[in-house]
Amino acid sequence: HPVLIDKYLQGKEVEVDAVSDGEEVLIPGIMEHIERAGVHSGDAVAIYPGVNLTEEEVNTMVDYTTRIGLGLQVKGLMNVQMLIMRENGRSSVYVFEVNPRGSRTVPFISKVTGVPLVRIAIKVMAGISLAEQGYKGGLWKKQRLVGIKAPVFSMSKLIGVDNYLGPEMKSTGEVMGVDYTFDAALVKALLAAGLMLPGEGGLLLSIADGDKAESQPLIERLHSLQYGLYATEGTAAMIEAMNLPVKMVTKKLSEGHPNVIDVIQDNSVVGVINTVTGGRLPLRDGFDIRRAAAEKRIPCFTSLDTARVVVEAMSGAGKTFNVQPLREYLRGNPKSKARNPKRYQNPKSK
Repeated sequence: HPVLIDKYLQGKEVEVDAVSDGEEVLIPGIMEHIERAGVHSGDAVAIYPGVNLTEEEVNTMVDYTTRIGLGLQVKGLMNVQMLIMRENGRSSVYVFEVNPRGSRTVPFISKVTGVPLVRIAIKVMAGISLAEQGYKGGLWKKQRLVGIKAPVFSMSKLIGVDNYLGPEMKSTGEVMGVDYTFDAALVKALLAAGLMLPGEGGLLLSIADGDKAESQPLIERLHSLQYGLYATEGTAAMIEAMNLPVKMVTKKLSEGHPNVIDVIQDNSVVGVINTVTGGRLPLRDGFDIRRAAAEKRIPCFTSLDTARVVVEAMSGAGKTFNVQPLREYLRGNPKSKARNPKRYQNPKSK
C-alpha cells in the first residue's frame, strides 16, 4: 500500500496575493508572517513589506508566483503561501498552498500598496489584459511605509471555543496599522485588535516544555519591564531557576487557591502567555486558562512569536506614531513624517 511520509517544517511563513491575465503576473507586495508556520494565515500577524526577507528570497518568491500563475493559466486573483527554511546560511523556499481566488488579505495589500487588485482582476476576467490597463508583470515598487495586519477574535462571545492558535482559523476579523516604522505600525495594529498589554500589572505564564528554553529571554524582558510574574508549576520552577521572582499558581482547579482562574478573575493579571505543544491532553490542560482570559477580555498569547513582538512594541521606538490619512502614507513624502506625531501612553492596569 502507499505510505505517506509527513514532516513539519518550522520555518518563516510568507504570503503573496497576485493578479494574472495568463500572460503576466502582477504582485503588489509580499507579506511576512510574525508567527511561524503552523498558525493559520488568517490568525497570523502579517507585515508589509517583509522586514526579515533577503533580496534572494524575495526574487525566488516572485519567480515561483509568476511561474505558478502562468502555468495554471490563472485569469484573475490568486494567493500563494510559502515557507522559508534557513539552515547553515542558506535559504530554501517551499510552496505549500496555492489558491486561484481572492483571499482575505486582498483588501490589506491593496490599501498599503495602492494597487486596486479587485478592480484589476475584474477587468482581466472581462478580457482586458494587464498591459491594456497600464500594468506590467513582476513585483510592484515597495512603498515607503509599513503596514501590519492583525487578527481580531470573538472568543468571549463564542461559548466553549478555544483560542489556541493552530492550523484551524479562529479569527473573525482583521485590523490594519500603518506608519513609517515597524514599531509604530505594530502599536496601532495591536491597539485596534485589543492585543496590547497594559503598561503594568501581572502576567500569567504557562509555557510548554518544548518552548521553555526559547521563552527565557522574553521572561527576562518582562521582568525588566517590572511586570509581576505568575506561573503554573513547571514554568514557575524554570523562572525560579533563572533567579527571578515569581508567584506559583496551580493549574489544577481542585487543588487549592489561588489557582489560574482565580488570578485572572480577580484582576491579579492583565495578560496571559500560554503555549502548547503535544497532543490533546496538553491542549485540555490549558483550556481553562485560555477560556478565562477570553471571558475576562485580557490579551492571551499562545505563540511566543506574537508575545515577543508585543513586548518589543512597548519599547520607546513604538511609543511615537503618526496620525494621518492613508493617502499621505502612500505619497511617501519624507517630510510628512513630522506631521501630527502622537505619544502613546500605555494604559494603567485596573
